[in-house]
Amino acid sequence: MRPQALIVAGMACVALGGCASSRKPDTRLPAAFEAPQSAAAQAPSAAVLDTWWTQFDDAELNGLIDQALKASPDARAAAARLAEARVTASSALIAFLPQGDAKGSTKETHTTQTSGTVINIPGFSSNGKSTADSASLSVSWEVDLFGRIFAVAKAARGDTAAARFDYESTRASLAANVADTYFQARGLAIQLEDARQTQRIEQALQNVANVKAQRGLGSSSDADRVAGDLAQANAQVASLEAEFKATRRTLLVLVGRGIEPLASLPVDARVGTIPEVPVAIPGALLARRPDVREAEARVMSAAGRTDYARLAFFPTFTLTPGVGLSKSEQPGYSSGTRNWSIGAAVSQPILSIPKLLTDLKTQDARTEQAVIAYEKAVQTAYGEADSALVRLDSDRRRVAELTDGERRAERAYEASRVRYAAGLDDLSTALSAEQSWRSVRSQLTAAQVQALRRAVQTYKALGGGWPSSTVRTLKEAR
Repeated sequence: MRPQALIVAGMACVALGGCASSRKPDTRLPAAFEAPQSAAAQAPSAAVLDTWWTQFDDAELNGLIDQALKASPDARAAAARLAEARVTASSALIAFLPQGDAKGSTKETHTTQTSGTVINIPGFSSNGKSTADSASLSVSWEVDLFGRIFAVAKAARGDTAAARFDYESTRASLAANVADTYFQARGLAIQLEDARQTQRIEQALQNVANVKAQRGLGSSSDADRVAGDLAQANAQVASLEAEFKATRRTLLVLVGRGIEPLASLPVDARVGTIPEVPVAIPGALLARRPDVREAEARVMSAAGRTDYARLAFFPTFTLTPGVGLSKSEQPGYSSGTRNWSIGAAVSQPILSIPKLLTDLKTQDARTEQAVIAYEKAVQTAYGEADSALVRLDSDRRRVAELTDGERRAERAYEASRVRYAAGLDDLSTALSAEQSWRSVRSQLTAAQVQALRRAVQTYKALGGGWPSSTVRTLKEAR
């Protein structure tokens, strides 16, 4: 081996040895969530996470989410990004196939001599028509002796997988946003109904206060106080009406029906049942959460680019075969030729090694960033899932407490209504009892709606909303 080759090989070995391989991400998780979960005998199977919204037993919600996954601009944009990623990955591999273009040309020349001596020697005539035609195919092919195509393929698979998981994450988030907005709209419908009932009660109380003040049985200050309460009730109704309309419009936009009238989206003023969530273990988040899977795929992509940066220190061999045809005709003369050629070239980095070494170190740093991002995604997923389970359990207990309180307040109101009908209580006492009951009922409704929305957050945090069983694991993709 020549001294120059020894120097080059030595520099490449030093460069490759000076950059450590990418470390393995730390994805350790606790064996179980700290948050309380339902008993295994009562909890549904983890398979329901794929289409968790069906657990709410609401046909309207199921229809809205199906519409959103098909027609929403967010879903369609995510599908377009996935298609782009797949084409980009394919184009990266095409670069290692033979490259070349066929070229052809034709030329016709008409010559008329206007002065001087006319030459009629074959091949040198100064008058007449001459034509020249040619065709050629030049090919360039990089002969991959060191496995660069495998490094590029690894990065391409990682990019495609990341785009696929981003697509699934977008759809999962869309389903969760539709459900959350839907339950928010139903909560507002219930609050608006309660606010109108409060408005009715305040109006009745004001009528009683005005009559008492006119007959000298009460002070005008009592009438003024009740009038102030009525004004607040009126303002609350107006605010809830506007918020209810805005939320329904948001929901229409989410499902891809943003220009339709609000009347096309009826929302019932009722609270559904809070479903149980599947018993889950933290380790399942690594396979169930699309954002975690996306972060893992980006580590794979970065590792492929690091491998390619290492292989840049080795020689590049290129073959350049070619074929060609040509034909020429002139007055009294014609000729045709054909040719073929084969060439080879080799390129070995020498003075560019410091730059390549810098590029490799830069890519190593990017790979380390991808590893850290993956570790953060795992920890974030665990934190979100555990926190969602804790808050959902708290919401369930709050709903249970308020349910008992609402039953007691309703019994007190019924007793007051009976006493008023028997002439034992006045109207103000009966209306005040009803107002107290409706106040507790409003708190219960708010708690129930919050628990429904929290259940949606919990399903999403556990990785629900996408068919994980249909997506190949990264180990299979490798």
